[in-house]
Amino acid sequence: MGSEFDAVLCGAGHNALACALHLAARGWRVAVIEGNDEPGGAVKTGAYTLPGFRHDWAAMNLSLFAGSAFMKTHGAELARHGLEFVPVNRPFASVFADGSWCGVSTDLAETTANIARHSPEDAETWGQLLADFPGRAETIFGLLGSPMRLRPAGYFIFKTLRKLGLRGTADMGRFLLQSPRDWLEETFRAPQVRAMLAAWGLHLDYAPDIAGGGLFPYLEGMAGQAFGMVIGKGGADTVTRALVAAIRARGGVVDCGTPVARILHSGGRATGIELADGRKITATKDVIAGTSPSALHRLTGGTTPAFDRALTRFSHAPGTMMIHLALSGLPDWAAGPALQTHAYVHIAPSLDQMARTYQQARAGLLPDEPVLVVGQPTVFDPSRAPEGRHVLWVQVRMAPGTIQGDAKKEIGAQDWATAGPAFAARALDILEHHAPGTRAKILGQRIVTPADLEADNPNLVGGDQLCGSHHLSQHFLFRPALGHADGSTPIRNLHLTGAAVWPGAGTGAGSGFLLARKLAGN
Repeated sequence: MGSEFDAVLCGAGHNALACALHLAARGWRVAVIEGNDEPGGAVKTGAYTLPGFRHDWAAMNLSLFAGSAFMKTHGAELARHGLEFVPVNRPFASVFADGSWCGVSTDLAETTANIARHSPEDAETWGQLLADFPGRAETIFGLLGSPMRLRPAGYFIFKTLRKLGLRGTADMGRFLLQSPRDWLEETFRAPQVRAMLAAWGLHLDYAPDIAGGGLFPYLEGMAGQAFGMVIGKGGADTVTRALVAAIRARGGVVDCGTPVARILHSGGRATGIELADGRKITATKDVIAGTSPSALHRLTGGTTPAFDRALTRFSHAPGTMMIHLALSGLPDWAAGPALQTHAYVHIAPSLDQMARTYQQARAGLLPDEPVLVVGQPTVFDPSRAPEGRHVLWVQVRMAPGTIQGDAKKEIGAQDWATAGPAFAARALDILEHHAPGTRAKILGQRIVTPADLEADNPNLVGGDQLCGSHHLSQHFLFRPALGHADGSTPIRNLHLTGAAVWPGAGTGAGSGFLLARKLAGN
C-alpha cells in the first residue's frame, strides 16, 4: 500500500465504501482503512452458527440500497462485481396476543384481505393511502434525499410550497412531526393494524410516543406494499463484496485489520492518518471518517469547543441483541402457516407493549417482554442454508447498552457476558410461545449481545445499530450537529460520514454518496 492518496477513509462501512467508489469513479486515488478484519461494518454475513449456514450479522433488509440514488449511478458496475439481490413479495407481518396475525404483500388484494379480517374500514383506508402514495412519496423522498444545509433546505421548502400550497405544506409539516401513535390512531381503527405498522418505528428508535416517528411506519407500509423488500443473494455481504471489488478494480485500496490511531491535522487542515503500527498515510485532498461522533472526537484529539461538545453529547439509541439460529425447519407459527411466507415476522403485539419495552430499555432495564423481529431469509434465498434447512435472524429490541436491572426481576446479572444467555432465553420463550416447537429445531445458535456488537464495531455504541438516535433534536439539520449535517467538521478537509450523518441509519448509502458528490463536484 502506498503512503499518499487523494482521499483516505477511516472505516469500511457501506457509506464509506460508497463514498470511496464514487470518488474513485471520478478519478480520485482512494484508500479505505478498516480496523476490523473484514469490511462492511454492520453489513456483513458469515457462518456464525454452523458451516453452510450464512447469517447476516446485523443488516438484512437491503431495500434502501437497491432503491438508492447511489445504486442508480453505480448499480451496473456493482452487478459486474457480483452484486445480486433477491426480491421479496411478502415483506412483513405481525402476530398478536389473541393468536391472530396481519401482513403486507405486494398483492394488494391479499394485503387488503389480511387487514379486512381486523377492520374492513382499515382495508379501505389502506387502499386510499396507497393511491395517494406516489404524490406524497415525491415530496418525502425529495426531503430525505436532499443535502441538509440551510440553502438546500430552504429551496426544498420553497418547492414544496409551490407544489402543495400553504395548507398542503402545513399538513405535510404536521405529519412529519407526528408520533407513530398519533398518526396510527387517527388513521386506523384496529389495534392490530396499528401495531403491525408501529413495529417499524422501533427500527429507527421511534417508540410509539416519540414525535417525528409517524413517517416511518407510513413509509415502510406503503413501500412494502408497492415494492416489497429486497435481500442479498447469499447474504447482505453481497453489497460489501461488490463495493470492495469495484474500488479495487479502479485502483483503490481497501485494507482491513489495520486500526487508525489518529487523524493528522495541522493549521486547521486534515493532512492524513496515523495507523496503530506507526505508519502514516497522507491525504492530498480529504480525510473521511466513517466513525461514530465519539470516535471522531478521540481520533482528532479535539476541534472547536462547540463541535466537541456536540460530539460528546451525541445521543445513542438503546441497544439490540441478535440471535442467529440454524434450524432444521421453519418455525410453525401458531397463528397460521401463511406466516412462513413472510421475510419478517414482528412479535410486537401492541402500541402500549412497544412503548413499555422502549422505556424500560431507556431506563437501563432488561425489558420484561422485548420486541422480536424474526427474519426468515431462507424462505426467499435457500442458498443461505443446506438443502431443507433454514436460518433465522432474530433482532431483540430494545436492550440497554448498560444494564441497570431487570424489569421482570428474574436476571440479577448486570454485565452482558452473564446476563446475555438469560435474556436470550427470555426472547426465545416469546418465540416459542408464538411458534411452538422452534427450540426443538435449533441445530446451532449464536447470541450477539449489545456489548458484542460494540466490540465488533465501535460505531455501534452500546449495541445501537443506528449509530445515534433519530429523534427530532438529532435529525435533519441536527444530525450530528447544526451546521454539520453535510459531514463537514471545523477541521478543513476532514469529513464525517456514516449513519451518524444525515440522512442517518439504514442501508441507503445516503451520507456517503452525498458527501462524495459534494467533494467530487457531481
